[in-house]
Amino acid sequence: MPIQTARAFITWTQPHLASPSGAAFVLGAQSGDGTLVGVVLIGWPTAWAFDDGDTAEVLALATDGTSDASRALLGAVWPLVREMGYRRLIAYTRIEESGTDLWDAGFRVVPRPFGWWDTAGRAGDVARVLWAIRVVGGRR
Repeated sequence: MPIQTARAFITWTQPHLASPSGAAFVLGAQSGDGTLVGVVLIGWPTAWAFDDGDTAEVLALATDGTSDASRALLGAVWPLVREMGYRRLIAYTRIEESGTDLWDAGFRVVPRPFGWWDTAGRAGDVARVLWAIRVVGGRR
């Protein structure tokens, strides 16, 4: 899917999100009738501390509210990231978000001090929770 389509979808469904200008790749989820119901943009970590060549980041995830669209996207993206040679995938949630879909996809909260981010330089200046899924001993 072209990044322009994904960015337009994010703007339409999540106007409070700042859509990333670039991404390594984009995945979309469609309903049975072919309607786009969600997108995920994957790229390189925005925090230099995680830009180690082994880590990719969920830069944006947006759905139109279709049940299980975000779970489907997160479930599909991790095998692709591993296939590309990455050993870890990170994502952030706002502190008030549950992260249930991330948890269901195998992500786990990264303990403090890295798990709780005071993001003064990020959009919205909101505290965020860091999540990660990674290859450990050949498994995630």
